[in-house]
Amino acid sequence: MLVNCAAYQNGRKLADVHIDDINAYRDLPDSFIWVALKEPGSGELAHMTQQFGLHELAVEDAMHGHQRPKIEEYGDSLFAVFHTVEFDDEDNVLVGEMNVFVGKNYVLSVRNKTTEGFQEVRKRCEREPHLLKHGPAFVMYAVLDAVVDRYFPVLEALGAELDKVEERIFEQNGSAASREIIEDLYSLKRQLTILQHHTAPLLESVSKLYGGRSPGVCAGMQEYFRDVYDHLLRIVKTIEGRREMIVTAIQVNLGLIALAESEVTKRLGSFAALFAVPTMIAGIYGMNFHDIPELQLPYGYPLCIAVMFLVDLVLYYRFRKAGWL
Repeated sequence: MLVNCAAYQNGRKLADVHIDDINAYRDLPDSFIWVALKEPGSGELAHMTQQFGLHELAVEDAMHGHQRPKIEEYGDSLFAVFHTVEFDDEDNVLVGEMNVFVGKNYVLSVRNKTTEGFQEVRKRCEREPHLLKHGPAFVMYAVLDAVVDRYFPVLEALGAELDKVEERIFEQNGSAASREIIEDLYSLKRQLTILQHHTAPLLESVSKLYGGRSPGVCAGMQEYFRDVYDHLLRIVKTIEGRREMIVTAIQVNLGLIALAESEVTKRLGSFAALFAVPTMIAGIYGMNFHDIPELQLPYGYPLCIAVMFLVDLVLYYRFRKAGWL
């Protein structure tokens, strides 16, 4: 589906263009065409291929989708694959794909499975004609910058959720709560891993757009692509740090579970010891032998009870002092 098709010259919009009239504007001096498509069919991509002379391998990748984030150079043109990451209605991570074809006088952006559009990117470019004079390179930067900026809210939301789970670790009241915490931590780790899979490969690709031998299409925009690289690097490092925090949180949670089980074991052991002494004394004097010392004492019974009580009292005091009870 065609979203927009417009011609620009010297950083300013000339007109909205019908896709069949692209050639009339594309060859004007200091001008380029910017076409935006959403989930196009094979016919639309074939038409764009004919209009701009797109490389067949790049078109094949855009047609089939499910490509890893990358930026590839085909002669004097670029083909880029960016992944968008956002939350759906159930707060699950939803991954979309943005394909961008960039030539010296055209930009073709194709988005798939993204609920949020890029109209603001076009408005931003049109508000900055002094930068839009750089042509397709600036448009590619603006699209890439918008994609990267959308990673931050997702990362912040996952970080806030991690903080909440960490607080719950020290408020757990049983094994059921501990199991739920571990499940939530693994869910967060899975979502961070998804985010990492869609940002880390892009980091390497963006590094090729500035410094050294950068593509000719990107001439004059190296500083801007370096800024995007810095943002991506911060995102990747933050993801790595939070994944390590999750591993630590899981270990702490398991440690607290083991500590709680140890406390229960000590408490049960203490009560067992309190019952063991009277049981031992009663067992000895309950044996069916005629000649047992002290068996015929007139005060044997109250003395035996007193000894049991005294020993248990001493044991109880020691266990309380040791923190076992």
